[in-house]
Amino acid sequence: MAEFLQFAFSGLTVGAIYALVALGFTLIYNASDVANFAQGEFVMLGGMVTVFAYAAGLPLPFAALIAIVFTALVGLLLHRVAIEPARGASPVTLIIITIGASIFLRGITAIVLDKNFHSLPPFFGSEPMSVGGATLLPQSIVVLVGVGLVLLALWLFMSRTLRGKSLLATAANRMAAQLTGINTTAVISIAFVISAAIGAIGGILVTPITLTYYDGGTMLALKGFAAAVLGGMGNPVGAVVGGLVLGLLEQFSAGYISSQYKDAVAFIVILLVLFTMPQGLFGAKTVERV
Repeated sequence: MAEFLQFAFSGLTVGAIYALVALGFTLIYNASDVANFAQGEFVMLGGMVTVFAYAAGLPLPFAALIAIVFTALVGLLLHRVAIEPARGASPVTLIIITIGASIFLRGITAIVLDKNFHSLPPFFGSEPMSVGGATLLPQSIVVLVGVGLVLLALWLFMSRTLRGKSLLATAANRMAAQLTGINTTAVISIAFVISAAIGAIGGILVTPITLTYYDGGTMLALKGFAAAVLGGMGNPVGAVVGGLVLGLLEQFSAGYISSQYKDAVAFIVILLVLFTMPQGLFGAKTVERV
């Protein structure tokens, strides 16, 4: 039982980060129909900028705030410089643009910062707690609580603010939103900013546990995409559930089968979902009249 709980704790912690990445995919996909494969780089930038700002002598909360704002600006620039000029291009072209942006961000980070692994101190101590014979790190609780707060803030933004409702309207029907006077270009920019900020928060939360480095976003983007596909592309609830499920599947497969196959789980999940239920766990089936 202790072993099972240990794998479950680890899976939920990692899965919560996957959920944030998948949520970023979902926000941008709903608003612009773009699968943003630079989403993992937002997580990487959040961790890396916080590490270097903290090393420069800034208090950790201030360093984290700087990282979130900086990453949000990167997300805004990605939309304005790369995505918006290609408006109307095919989905494949837009995906290639985001992949190119991902490569560019990794290269700039390696040049400006470095290629080493970095960590941050735990936010509330490093003394592990024993729960049912398993070890639970305080930082894991911080990650889960932080993800919960992000989801609550996002729900309040979507349901209680005019900008949030404009984002929902754009996601539902961009043409109809334009006809009602909504500036859909600005709304999509907001989606990129929020998505980048969410990714940065994920990077900040997880860096004390898993470390961060310039190339760390690549696999996160793939796993976040797998989580979004598993939950149902475009469904925020599905993104969260998909991330948690994927994290649990990874840790249980690593613990009970072999750690060599841990990273393969995400790709297996994508294939199984595409073959058996392309709409995902929470995706709605659509009928197109031709």
